[in-house]
Amino acid sequence: MIRWFEHRQVYKPNRNLTANGAELGRPVEEAWIPTPDGVRLHGWFFPAEKDSPRAQQVLLLCHGNAGNVGHRLHFVKAWLELGLNVFVFDYRGYGRSEGRVDEAGTYVDAHAAWGWLRQRGFAPEQVVVLGKSLGGGVASELALREPPGALILQSTFTSIPDLGSELFRWLPVRRLHSIHYDTINRLPRIQSPVLVAHSRRDDLIGFHHSERNFAAANEPKMMLEIAGNHVSVLEEGRAEYLAGLEQFLSRHLVGGAGRSERA
Repeated sequence: MIRWFEHRQVYKPNRNLTANGAELGRPVEEAWIPTPDGVRLHGWFFPAEKDSPRAQQVLLLCHGNAGNVGHRLHFVKAWLELGLNVFVFDYRGYGRSEGRVDEAGTYVDAHAAWGWLRQRGFAPEQVVVLGKSLGGGVASELALREPPGALILQSTFTSIPDLGSELFRWLPVRRLHSIHYDTINRLPRIQSPVLVAHSRRDDLIGFHHSERNFAAANEPKMMLEIAGNHVSVLEEGRAEYLAGLEQFLSRHLVGGAGRSERA
């Protein structure tokens, strides 16, 4: 019962894909991604404008714990405005992806999505890995194994035991947990530039998680305070959010020593 409850709290997949990617009115390529353990994943690749100065760069999304890629199109639209290609995929058990989700599987899935981009000709230094919420735990593991050009942790916790012990104070989470997503202990070993983005009004993951993650990250790094609650950043602070991402990408994606910043 404890394991069932833990899994139900961490993962909230939705199999019902109600979008097809074409809703943005832009070209989209449907992707089918094989994993080493025989699972087939589904995703969408949105190409950048051909004349964009970032046409050789791509944002790879590791999404949060609920829904599927069809619920991320508003973010895809925003990221495309930065001039990047955007690649979104569903973990196993989400949307049209096969299998059943678990922690180890999400790591395999992110690595498979990375491999799909590498086969398309994107160099590691051209890839921006963005992990939102739960996806930050996935993205940090990927960045440790396959250093990207930049890592963005958006509305991300330090670890599942840390967050779980706050949300379920009456349960012995730290003693009984089996799911980790231990981002904070990976960050000191990650050498890519890191952007930590979080709202002080986040109603699910407290802002102190981002402060601890930022402190643990290596230089170059940047802290971006975003607006809204856990899910409403674009509705309440779209312009500021995109300006912060633009600043980070312009200063740190191509290279250079950089320094810690707050925006």
